[in-house]
Amino acid sequence: MKPQSPFWLRLIYRPLAFFLRIAYRLLYREMAWTYDAVAATVSLGRWKQWVFTALPYLPGPRVLELGHGPGHLQAALHKAGVHAVGLDASPQMSRQARRRLLRAGMEAHLARGLAQTMPFANGTFRQVAATFPSEYIFKAETWAEIFRVLETGGEAIVMPFAWITGRKPLDRGAAWLFRVTGESPEWNDRWLTPIRQAGFRVSVEWLDLASSCVLLIRAVKP
Repeated sequence: MKPQSPFWLRLIYRPLAFFLRIAYRLLYREMAWTYDAVAATVSLGRWKQWVFTALPYLPGPRVLELGHGPGHLQAALHKAGVHAVGLDASPQMSRQARRRLLRAGMEAHLARGLAQTMPFANGTFRQVAATFPSEYIFKAETWAEIFRVLETGGEAIVMPFAWITGRKPLDRGAAWLFRVTGESPEWNDRWLTPIRQAGFRVSVEWLDLASSCVLLIRAVKP
């Protein structure tokens, strides 16, 4: 039998998780100016490394990034010579990403909108990318839209979760926080169901990094 957590921990788990989820939503909008610092702190400096792990899988030439956030992957893709477009529902994140790209002398190809109703024509992109998106990424409507905007033979690259695996006290504390907030859940293959139902060929890769592990989903449009 799987051992249960102490009663006091189970008692505070749900309200704490609820509070932290609200805090993360605020972090992505009203408090977006603190996003980089908070993400770096809670991941013990690993957050950008996790995001950039997607780069070798994104040769382009035309990549749509869902939930572009503060624009770090957008800038890296532009630097690599990829024509990158970003879509995000947060006006605060859009402003941050635009400023980052323009300061670097790059064009900002950013759009406001939802992944379930993308403002792009059929077959526009060779690849679609999403790194650590929220729950929308496992909705059937999202994958129907991804399928629509990808060209035949195109691929979606999604990194939904990361797990901190280090054994140091700080690592264990950060891993616990990620579990509480749902950022590092126990993986279940049923999450791939809407992707397969949308018509994709799906594979999963586990990328082992220093004291952490990242899950990468590859979905090819036949």
